[in-house]
Amino acid sequence: MFSLIDFIRSGQTYEAIMFVLSGCFVVFICSPIHELAHGLVAYKLGDKTAKNQGRLTFNPIAHIDPIGMIMILLFGFGFAKPVPVSMRNLKKPKRDMALIALAGPFSNIILAFISIFIFYAVRRFLPTDSLIVYYLSLFFYYSTYINVTLAGFNLIPLPPLDGSKVLAAFLPNKAYFKYMQFERYAMIALLVLVGTGVLDRVLTKITGVLMIAITFIPSLIFGNVWTI
Repeated sequence: MFSLIDFIRSGQTYEAIMFVLSGCFVVFICSPIHELAHGLVAYKLGDKTAKNQGRLTFNPIAHIDPIGMIMILLFGFGFAKPVPVSMRNLKKPKRDMALIALAGPFSNIILAFISIFIFYAVRRFLPTDSLIVYYLSLFFYYSTYINVTLAGFNLIPLPPLDGSKVLAAFLPNKAYFKYMQFERYAMIALLVLVGTGVLDRVLTKITGVLMIAITFIPSLIFGNVWTI
């Protein structure tokens, strides 16, 4: 797992700068797309709550959560302000909530694929002995990594993360409502998992699998390239 603190401790100043710049790109561009994806799918499925509250926008100000933003810049994963969804407006609440939840991480995977595709192209066609090319490739690699990590983080089946809505779709109604009651304690549980390092181990495995998946096509097209 990459983190700004590790880069600073190891004296990798320029890598730390590129990590922060990539994090800013994710915070101000990718995270709004993540939340917009939630809102658009909800709107298509009959719920206009996000639209009525001005959340169907690319404007990052509408989506940024200060704590989530700091987490992204420091650790490469975090969260934005959740898009409001009213289940009573959905025809099939459990199924539709799962689809709405999946839209966000899916958008991060698409953005990660675009970033890694550019990374491979830069490594293949531009001179690798150039510092500018090196830092440009770092930017796209870290952008890929943070987007993949965000997708993996949000897919963890713990309320209020997106993965909890996906898991809930497969639960019987009685178990579903009990599961959702846990949401009020979920943020404390998340902080404990982050603080103890348990989440790092889980995310490392999820991120590794997703990175292998999204690099498959670029590696076929561009072949092996000098990686970070």
